[in-house]
Amino acid sequence: MLSVNNLSVEVGGKFIVSDLSFTLAAGSKVGLVGRNGAGKTSLMKVLGGVNPPSSGKVHITGSFGYLNQDTLDAMADPSTLVVARVLSGRDLGDLADRIEKLRVNVGADPSEKNLTRYSKALDEFERRDGYRAEADAKALLSGLGLAESRFSLALGEVSGGERRRVELARILFRGSEVLMLDEPTNHLDVDAKRWLLNYLKNFAGVLVVVSHDLELLDESINRVFHLERGDSDGDIIDFKGNYSTYKRAIAQRRIAIEAQAKREASELDRLTKLADSMRHQTASRARVAKSLDSRAERLRKQMVDVSTVKSASVRVNIPDPKPAPRVVVEVSGVCKSYGRFTVFEDLEFTIERGERFLVGGLNGAGKTTLLTLLAGKNQMDLGSVNISDGVSVGYFAQEHEELDFDRTPLEQMISLGVPLTDARGTLAAFGLVGDVVEQPTRTLSGGEKTKLALSLLVAARHNLLLLDEPTNNLDPESRRAISKALAGWKGTMIVVTHDVEFASQLEPNRLILMPDGTVDHFSQDYLDLIELS
Repeated sequence: MLSVNNLSVEVGGKFIVSDLSFTLAAGSKVGLVGRNGAGKTSLMKVLGGVNPPSSGKVHITGSFGYLNQDTLDAMADPSTLVVARVLSGRDLGDLADRIEKLRVNVGADPSEKNLTRYSKALDEFERRDGYRAEADAKALLSGLGLAESRFSLALGEVSGGERRRVELARILFRGSEVLMLDEPTNHLDVDAKRWLLNYLKNFAGVLVVVSHDLELLDESINRVFHLERGDSDGDIIDFKGNYSTYKRAIAQRRIAIEAQAKREASELDRLTKLADSMRHQTASRARVAKSLDSRAERLRKQMVDVSTVKSASVRVNIPDPKPAPRVVVEVSGVCKSYGRFTVFEDLEFTIERGERFLVGGLNGAGKTTLLTLLAGKNQMDLGSVNISDGVSVGYFAQEHEELDFDRTPLEQMISLGVPLTDARGTLAAFGLVGDVVEQPTRTLSGGEKTKLALSLLVAARHNLLLLDEPTNNLDPESRRAISKALAGWKGTMIVVTHDVEFASQLEPNRLILMPDGTVDHFSQDYLDLIELS
């Protein structure tokens, strides 16, 4: 059970909730929704015990698991093995790691001392039912779409999307009675997402989930908490039902509120004009005018605020890029391995000015690794990547590693040489307005970090963009606006995405299929591959 009493949460000097109280019993599955920046992730961090509340209490009965949106912040030692990280959900991870190290030691030096240590560790693992637990852990990883070849790798050797799957598997492996999941379907292919939705649908405990995945919100929840930053009372709209039902109800509420606001505005205008017409006439009419002024003032104070049912608009306009040479990138004989695991080898391709390359392939095929090599953030083992003179590379990292979390969005924009007024305008075009532009970037939501990273790329006027899942964490309106702007941009792009709608709108010229490096002209038939990758 999850119980919240008189909870207040403050972010950036403003309360996102105030004196909030609710109780969720087993079987309650809540979708916490609202636009980017409403405070969903901040509230989840308080519910999950990561951050303290401003006031009030959160009480959880039974075990709980919390999937943080910021996977890298929550991640264990990068040398920890994938399976060991999942096993740590039941405190078996350290023992599994120790067994692996002892096995390596025995291989290098099969002395009696090393064999004895290895044997004792295996006995302890068996006594704690570790072998069955390991099989269960691997089944969860497989269900979430992680290839078996990745199980024996260290966390530092897998992609950000794969690390997120590992964390989710660890939480599910623990057998938590209360689950708090922040964007759990990010980076999941269609089969893994279907597996997770089925798991959550049959989950018997308490679930609180932040997601922009409409399928999840329709199939796996039975209650909606709508959080809207800027509400006068900092409260949450509580609705019983799935998200589609809620959206229909909120649309009807919006129509009713806008109609009420129109009636009130008309009445206010009538009272004001009538008072003005009597104000400078006879004494009795002046008294009537004063009475009308009082009525108008009472009405003005009571008028419904239409802004509470409207979202901040996102109108993105990406300026044309700087001129680029005909050949933008040449990749020749590139190979990359992590330890004993070969990611890809002998990659060969050329990208010309204005082309849009989509990078496809199953999870773990090296899509993110390819982008980091092209961006100069990673070192290849063999081969060469030649970025032509006159090419300016902008890299959008999956986990926002390129952002300076200690500086504000405005400071980061100004550091690019953008004048203050233009900096505010560019941030506003991506829906970043008000106090949020002067908060440390680490306090921003995942969607706001995505918007900031993209706005910085726009401001820098790059002519080659390397985009790794650029639509993750965005609310539907923002995703549509940003997808449309990127689709209309005239520069060169290399894109990794699971977003089929975005991929289709982008109209790529070619697709490179990883890990083989096969390059083909893009057709709509490849959209199925994007969904599965």
